[in-house]
Amino acid sequence: MMWRERLMDVRPLRSSRPFRELWLGSSLGSLGHQIATVAVLAQVWELTHSPLWTGAIGLASGVPLMLLGLVGGSLADALDRRALVRATTAGQLVMGAGLVAQAAAGNRSVLLLLALIAAESGCSALGAPARRTFPVRLLPADQVAAGLALQNVVFQASMLVGPALGGMLLAQWGYPVAYAVQALAGAASLIAMIRLPAMPTLRAGGDDAPPGHGTGGRRRPAQGGWGIILRRPTLWGSFATDLAATLLAMPIALFPLINEIRFDGNPRTLGLFLSSIAVGGLGAGLFSGTVTRLRRSGVVQLTAAGVWGLALAAFGLAGPLWLALGCLAIAGAADTVSVVTRGALVQLETPDRYRGRVASVEHVIGSAGPQVGNFRGGLLASVTSAPVALLVGGLSATLAVVAVALVNRPLRDYRTSPEPEEPRSTAPEQAMAVTADPV
Repeated sequence: MMWRERLMDVRPLRSSRPFRELWLGSSLGSLGHQIATVAVLAQVWELTHSPLWTGAIGLASGVPLMLLGLVGGSLADALDRRALVRATTAGQLVMGAGLVAQAAAGNRSVLLLLALIAAESGCSALGAPARRTFPVRLLPADQVAAGLALQNVVFQASMLVGPALGGMLLAQWGYPVAYAVQALAGAASLIAMIRLPAMPTLRAGGDDAPPGHGTGGRRRPAQGGWGIILRRPTLWGSFATDLAATLLAMPIALFPLINEIRFDGNPRTLGLFLSSIAVGGLGAGLFSGTVTRLRRSGVVQLTAAGVWGLALAAFGLAGPLWLALGCLAIAGAADTVSVVTRGALVQLETPDRYRGRVASVEHVIGSAGPQVGNFRGGLLASVTSAPVALLVGGLSATLAVVAVALVNRPLRDYRTSPEPEEPRSTAPEQAMAVTADPV
């Protein structure tokens, strides 16, 4: 492999104008979200000075994600996905404007602030499954993983830059300006969505075809995302791998305790823990061409998930700060590789007419898995210790990934198409020509 091919694969930005605009709009939206996250945390603390209320921010954003995420998947498979994302992005923009207004008016009600956060999160949950299907519709099959890597590296960069920028805006101009910057970023994201081509679900003769079209005049009942996933070994194996990594080895909740035990509770060290994961993820993204061109996506995801678990187990044992940060950077890099390869595999393996429902399951797992994993880690640490919880969690996650690999040969053997394909067209006459892909 030439050295240039090891760097980030930017072919999607050159080959597809709609994807390029989607990427730019999403990049600004992600940066705005990180700025708003800091502003909300600071405002809730200023209003209440209570860790219970700052914890309620996660509840206000997490519950709508879980409740409405699956609804969004069904809508994505029933409606034009561009129209759905337009509407939900517009809803997020309205809630962003509400955040600006409440800050400018000197709001003193934490419940009003959390209600706006919950409404914004609900809009995001309804549109997220449809948004996840865009890269596979806008790019050739051999560029889907590269497109997801480009999106992931922007997310990692926004995690590094956004909070610092949000803090600067708050210190200099206060809450209204910070929320206004988020609203402007949301407007840019909406413009990108408006310019996308129409994306109705591609219908094909098969499970949900009209009577008389490939089903003997009978129509099978519509399937939910879980039913589709369980019938495809590559899909359930990929999701099981992700759940093993997040449920068993999520480390964030243990950072304060590890910092207290080994590094005297220095808040700068705690910040370095979080930054190291993002730095590792960003580094993996910048060199993502090394893995996005590999055809053995299943093996790549399994390997990356195993490395994630081992790196976090090593973090639990690490004494020197440089070694601890190095382990977290490796974990962050492995997580990025796993997320990118899983995302491409799931989108390519799922027939288009089911992608919304499957994407909704992916969204719920991606949102809830880390939260439950953090709770598991904290609970285990409370009865043992943080190092033991990290070691047990990391090794358990790696063993679970090995178990998935042993029992799921289709995932081990999965290969992406070796030949470049034309971008998925949404023209009606071409959509009619799509062959059935029974689930």
